Amino acid sequence: MKFQLPTYHAPNFDEERFVKAPECKLEAVIKEGVAPDNYHALSVYPEYYKIQEKWYLAHQSRMDCVPVFTGERIEIIEFRNLKVGDQVVLGRTEDTSEGIYLHSTGFQASDEANDVFAFRTGRSRETAYSKDYDYLYQLLEYEKEHGYVVWVLGPAVSFDHDARHAVSSLVEKGYVDALLAGNALATHDLEGGLLKTALGQDIYTQVSYPNGHYNHLDLINRVRRSGSIAQFIEEYDIDNGIIHACEKYQIPYVLGGSIRDDGPLPPVFGNVYEAQDAMRAHTRKATTVICLATQLHTIATGNMTPAYTETDGTIRPVYIYSVDISEFVVNKLRDRGTLEVTTMVTNVQDFVVNLDRSLK
Repeated sequence: MKFQLPTYHAPNFDEERFVKAPECKLEAVIKEGVAPDNYHALSVYPEYYKIQEKWYLAHQSRMDCVPVFTGERIEIIEFRNLKVGDQVVLGRTEDTSEGIYLHSTGFQASDEANDVFAFRTGRSRETAYSKDYDYLYQLLEYEKEHGYVVWVLGPAVSFDHDARHAVSSLVEKGYVDALLAGNALATHDLEGGLLKTALGQDIYTQVSYPNGHYNHLDLINRVRRSGSIAQFIEEYDIDNGIIHACEKYQIPYVLGGSIRDDGPLPPVFGNVYEAQDAMRAHTRKATTVICLATQLHTIATGNMTPAYTETDGTIRPVYIYSVDISEFVVNKLRDRGTLEVTTMVTNVQDFVVNLDRSLK
């Protein structure tokens, strides 16, 4: 079965509530980075704003940002990026009474219904994920030709030989359009390419090497001496791994720094806002996001990823997957407001190997 995007059903603006709705209020920013009082903050759902007798859909969503009218369209702006003169939408209700409408059922089929009471409606280690895998295979085959797939990786996928190979293979096959991670993922992946270890453990046998705790530090030091990851790969003749595959196939990757980082590697962003801007450049384009075993990067990415996007004039959902062995971690993303997410409680090494074997 081939994947089909769900059809978006826009509101019926001929309804009386829309026709009689007032224009939404706009107020100019007078101090850079500061929104006017009573600003409107976005959710993850499609929202419409009545301006000059027309209902404008925000091109994308991002929770906890403000809608700004440019004169032609609604742009979604982070508070820190507001400029003097930006026309910010005001209002705290979303039922058309202030010219603002939140449309939460745009992708919902008219015949969708759920029992009021049912067993096992949550997602846990007891959940059967066979259907989720089948759907994801179809989705990724579709996205390979039509979408932009962003992967958010924790270092766990670099600790195992087969997992490293699987992610590298997914890059080579064209199922990865951008990679978001931290210093640790790149460090231990490159350590595996140079020394066949991750945190000093053999990536195939998991046996710890003598003085292996030096390995990742030696790796960082050598990359810093080379001046860049690309130069390091060339100088040390690295021919495998996730970062090697990204460099080889020119897949962009963003490494967001942490206060606990060693080194770090040369391309790691030390400024958190610069890291967020670099990540946001990819989440704005994302049509599917797959987050593996990294709680903080997953929450950060989920919160800056729109629940929908507009491509070639078509409004479509953005699919987000959170995969982790911990139920707490996968549920945390939903708790923090990212509602449109599929969670899978499983070992991420097994997940990526299964995915790679099942995709062309």
